[in-house]
Amino acid sequence: MYGNLITTIAGFLFAADGHIDLGLFLATAIGTGLVISSACVINNYLDQDIDAKMERTKSRPLITGEVSQTGAVVYGATLGILGLAMLIAWTNRWVVGVGIFGFVTYVWLYGALGKRKSVHGTLVGSLSGAAPILAGYVAVQPGLDAAAVILFLIIFFWQMPEFYSISIYRKVEYAKAGIPVSSVVRGVDATKRQIFVYTVLTVASMMGLAATPLASLSYLVVVLVFGAYWLQLTAEGLVTENNDVWAHRNFHFALWVLVIFCLIISLNPFVP
Repeated sequence: MYGNLITTIAGFLFAADGHIDLGLFLATAIGTGLVISSACVINNYLDQDIDAKMERTKSRPLITGEVSQTGAVVYGATLGILGLAMLIAWTNRWVVGVGIFGFVTYVWLYGALGKRKSVHGTLVGSLSGAAPILAGYVAVQPGLDAAAVILFLIIFFWQMPEFYSISIYRKVEYAKAGIPVSSVVRGVDATKRQIFVYTVLTVASMMGLAATPLASLSYLVVVLVFGAYWLQLTAEGLVTENNDVWAHRNFHFALWVLVIFCLIISLNPFVP
């Protein structure tokens, strides 16, 4: 939830180009945050059977009994209604539309259907994961211009190397839970090739954003530096035999990529 909110804020600040409407900023950030939180709660409700089988999710409140099923549904619905109402009241139809798209895609197309039935579930989930940065951008710049589309693509592509890395070092858990992730269905070597391809697409999209009017020279320099290192790291994955160690490294560096990217586009108006 925090990661998605960071991208929302970054998209907003990038589009604002130094001219920040505080009221619109708060409505967008809080409203989107509530919708994201709602989707996470409802997803936890739907995923109880899977979560109970996986090490990284078996301590979630619904699994441990800290929260009742009824309580989770009521809480999730309340968060979603409040968030959507805030977006409707104080933002614009583009933000509302993106919020609904992200919620429906994450909860139903990904959570209830995609990740349980198809190896392409991660792709579907990445659509919803890319929605928050788009919501932040269109709050300031309503409509789908080139920068909006590229921002969406950056986060969409970025999620694949991150989540596929998790699927490698959590392969046994995913197999036990019956989730058809890439590493289970296609194998680790094929997944590493996918990671490399999507890293190339992510870095290329970041370079594409540098060609838009709002991007600064500093942004281009930063993207060149950490993009080059990330490509080298994912290329190493193609030949390594220590897959779990490498996958952990790539996962953690992908998180740093997100943080650095969001930071530089947020500060973009204030750097050369």
